Amino acid sequence: MAMALIVHGGAGAIAGADVEPHRRGVEIAARIGWGVLLKGGGALDAVQAAIVAMEDDPAFDAGTGSYLNRAGEVEMDASLMDGRTLDAGAVAGVHHVKNSILLARRVLESEHTLLIAGGAEQFAEEVGTRLIDNADLHTDATIAKWRDSLKNPPASPAAKYMPVQGGTVGCVAVDRDGNVAAGTSTGGMNFKRPGRVGDSPLIGCGVYADNLLGGASATGWGESITRVVLSKHAVDSLAGNIDPKEAAIAAIDHLARRVGGTAGIILADRAGRIGCAFNTERMARAYITESTPDVVSMC
Repeated sequence: MAMALIVHGGAGAIAGADVEPHRRGVEIAARIGWGVLLKGGGALDAVQAAIVAMEDDPAFDAGTGSYLNRAGEVEMDASLMDGRTLDAGAVAGVHHVKNSILLARRVLESEHTLLIAGGAEQFAEEVGTRLIDNADLHTDATIAKWRDSLKNPPASPAAKYMPVQGGTVGCVAVDRDGNVAAGTSTGGMNFKRPGRVGDSPLIGCGVYADNLLGGASATGWGESITRVVLSKHAVDSLAGNIDPKEAAIAAIDHLARRVGGTAGIILADRAGRIGCAFNTERMARAYITESTPDVVSMC
């Protein structure tokens, strides 16, 4: 089996000054995830490691540096899926966890699939995850953005082809044994309504993995991604040995045609071929495969 790993750092109107931090961040994350695979680690561990790196990077809308909601707080969502067993774990509306992807992993290992808000944080304490102050996840940039949004609220998400600002992170990996895993993590839309949940923690929408076909992670306007169950749609499109690049393009075309959605998606099939597509201004992404052993990154 051919190993492969692809990451994204969000699709949207990534500002010029943010392009290089996004490109650098996805490159570092890809190298970290690839290092796990090279040492014989599994796809699930590689995905987790890559996403933790991006959650810890304030350039991205995940973990530290997540956008603030209308109440001035960070609310994070994350999901992780194991293509071997179809086990999945996700959390939504989390306020006091440094790395929500790590909590999603603990949910995956439990009897549950999705835990939310206070219940997710109670579970976090039960499994030994230290809770932190929400303010520890804020940065000067996100506070300034929130203050600006108070004066100039963003456009309604009901607008067709709603512009998104990027920053959600995700990863798909295929390990030496042909196992596929995928994960996604986000702080959600800038200035979102408290309690709003997008596609990222919803299995089949923001993430999907199945050893029989491949894996996907999506980013963009969550409400539209959810309506077409984008990641499952893209993975299913890999049937018949379809090239992941073609499947990714077709999935984004379907999203735009059916619900007027804006998004990006990364894919890897069980053979270790990768693909991505987006219909936004930019998409931060990076990948490493055995046929391209040095990282390729762009934004």
